[in-house]
Amino acid sequence: MHLPSKLRFASSQLITITVLLTLLLFIPQVWLNLQAYYDFNSISKNEFKLQRLSDEITYFDEVLTMSARMNAATGNTIWEQRYRQFEPKLDIAIKESIQLAPKAYKNEDAKRIDAANQRLVAMEYQSFDLVDKNQKETAQQLLFSHKYETQKQIYADGVMKRKYNISLELQQNVDEYYQRILWAISESIISLAMLIPAWLLVLHLLQQYLKAKKIAQAALEETNYRLEMQVTERTAKLKHKNIQLQNTLQELQHTQVQLIQTEKMSSLGQLVAGVAHEINNPVNFIYGNLMYIREYSQQLLTLIKLYKQQYYSDNSEINHLINEIDLEFIVDDMPKILLSMAVGTERIREIVLTLRNFSRLDEAEMKFVDIHEGINSTLLILQYRFKENHKQQEIAILKDYDNLPLVECYAGGLNQVFMNILSNAIDALHQREVEYLKGDIERQLNSIIIHTQVKNDECVIISIKDNGLGITEEDKTRLFDPFFTTKPIGKGTGLGLSISYEIIVEKHKGKIKCISAPGKGTEFVIEIPIKQIR
Repeated sequence: MHLPSKLRFASSQLITITVLLTLLLFIPQVWLNLQAYYDFNSISKNEFKLQRLSDEITYFDEVLTMSARMNAATGNTIWEQRYRQFEPKLDIAIKESIQLAPKAYKNEDAKRIDAANQRLVAMEYQSFDLVDKNQKETAQQLLFSHKYETQKQIYADGVMKRKYNISLELQQNVDEYYQRILWAISESIISLAMLIPAWLLVLHLLQQYLKAKKIAQAALEETNYRLEMQVTERTAKLKHKNIQLQNTLQELQHTQVQLIQTEKMSSLGQLVAGVAHEINNPVNFIYGNLMYIREYSQQLLTLIKLYKQQYYSDNSEINHLINEIDLEFIVDDMPKILLSMAVGTERIREIVLTLRNFSRLDEAEMKFVDIHEGINSTLLILQYRFKENHKQQEIAILKDYDNLPLVECYAGGLNQVFMNILSNAIDALHQREVEYLKGDIERQLNSIIIHTQVKNDECVIISIKDNGLGITEEDKTRLFDPFFTTKPIGKGTGLGLSISYEIIVEKHKGKIKCISAPGKGTEFVIEIPIKQIR
């Protein structure tokens, strides 16, 4: 079937006009969409880079503070070298962050942050000079002073606020991007509404012509089908690639934060080991000489007693001095004082021993260790958090230890697990105190029960149970997922239990589970092989 020549001519003109109108309306839309896409891509890259730089700045700040304090604590110049090694890295990270978000570094908050940072750097450099002058105690007092902690808090709060402002600015850019997209979609809809009648007319005029092209139409439909299949296939591939990229990004974030956490725990172990070593030497000196002091003082007291029996009645000056210093009280009290000093030094030696046991965090080899020593050393490190203060009541620690054999394990890794679980238990009990102060629940004694037992010839069980608020079933299913936390923003990274799961299950081939319900407290049960299977 052929159309009349006039109809074909009119159809051709109408098609040409309609196509030109389509191009005129949609080319700007395509350009706007491409522009919006590139803008959004730029925003995403900047946001990821700013987050990375923010994490680096926080990490470098902590490294500088730790290096300065370790230099003051040990007097070892290697910490000053470490400080000066990381200082230019911090400056580079800050400069890159300024280039990406200049507005956040030009306001009044930025001036306060810089001022606080300058004061911190000045105090840290001053501590280096004091250490060089062999004034470690003065340097320690400077770096642990209220002034230093205040400037550190001002700087940390300012950095957090700056990070929030940068995130807010990025969110505003994203909102602007969404607004442009909405305008582009609206314009596309209006353009489509204008073109639909014209195209309907074109389709009506071409209907008779298309009937004569059935074979070509069939071929065209087959081509369209193939194109749709290709589009579907490529879309599925793109979705798969996107999922892979998201998983890779999450793994990288997990690895990054885990490395930071591992570095912190390793630094903590080194710090504790150094402090224990420095305390141990003078304590051993004092402890070793106390025995001789007690012997010498007893001999002197015997001599005074003998002298008193023989000569004191003939000398009024000696009698006056004896009455003035209350000699009888001194004779009675001196053995008690020496005994209390001996008890005190023995307690210090026990504390040093537990600190040195906890400092095995950096040990990389599997060894047969006493699980109870690791738990006790961790409790000692957290002891200050158990005490009563104006915000919370005392936390009672109840130990129910079985006679466990030595267990082959990574001692430092298990100490880290105990630290994570006990810290979470303390936080849960603190939250219970908050709910009590609100009047939502009744008060009861805060307690943590630690129970150990031998399951069989192959495994031991460690249970840590608190009487906090408990955990819901929904949260329990995600408890060991990376970055999942039930704590408020800024209170937890969501990696403690994830790292603990990896240490117990993957490194020790053991098991860890959580038993909890709302209002019933939380119990973590750890099962570890006594001997690892090679």
